[in-house]
Amino acid sequence: MTASTYTTSHPPKWADISLKLQRLVKPILVYTLLFILCAIIFLPLGWMLTISLKADHMPVFTIPPQWLPTTQWHWENFIKVLASSTTSFGRYTENTVLIVAWNIVGTLFSCSLVGYAFARLRFRGKKLLFNILILTMLIPIQALMIPLFLMFYKIGWYGTYLPLIVPSFFGNAYFIFLIRQYMMTFPRDLDDAAKIDGCNWFQAYWYIFLPLSIPVLTVVTVFVFLWSWNDLLNPLIYLDANSKFTVAVGLANIATRLNPAWNQLMAANLIFMLPALIIYFFAQDKLIGGIASVGIKG
Repeated sequence: MTASTYTTSHPPKWADISLKLQRLVKPILVYTLLFILCAIIFLPLGWMLTISLKADHMPVFTIPPQWLPTTQWHWENFIKVLASSTTSFGRYTENTVLIVAWNIVGTLFSCSLVGYAFARLRFRGKKLLFNILILTMLIPIQALMIPLFLMFYKIGWYGTYLPLIVPSFFGNAYFIFLIRQYMMTFPRDLDDAAKIDGCNWFQAYWYIFLPLSIPVLTVVTVFVFLWSWNDLLNPLIYLDANSKFTVAVGLANIATRLNPAWNQLMAANLIFMLPALIIYFFAQDKLIGGIASVGIKG
């Protein structure tokens, strides 16, 4: 046995040690970097939680920042926010849930129906209509705000929830595109099988393609919920009474008051964030899978 053969089959011990160190150090560095990034992201949330646990008389804006209350932690601030009649947090929540629920129903029905038509049906001018639909995504919402407001004001919808709900029943170009791309990944054999079984186009959509599109519909549901739940601009434009305000508008009004109760305001903000976190926690598998499985067939 030559020296080169022995060296190749039996590497020196220092090489094994170096390889083990690399395997040990690399994950430590990766997880350390991830921990630092997570800490930076959660830093504002930690500051909000600290303020929400302070007493009414304690200062909020201090230099350096006070990350932990020096006295007792006042968890009752969260209860005060929910039970307070001055903040009307319960009424704001009811109004927001109503708008969000109708937006989800309208978006799922209209976008899935139009997406199914573009993906599975054959009709004259389909490509032209789809291209026009995609072009509408280039129009900024700021260019439509004044015309939409004038239109809704002329027909008497100002001061109601209709401008915030009815547009969702007329589709959204982005969601139609997502659903259309997802439905195009299904084999054409499904259409033929549906025709053989005697299904018309709507029955095939309702009983076959809609149940198969649950992953992408979950993505649409989560996006619509987040957009509607956090929407501040549209309710601020169309709603004119405090009893009709959403949570976002209500919190904005409370924050602009003179000397607001910052501890209760931060507690309300944290409660306001919980539904979005809970929905993402339970829907994350289908959410990530739905986004990853959206096809790019054109």
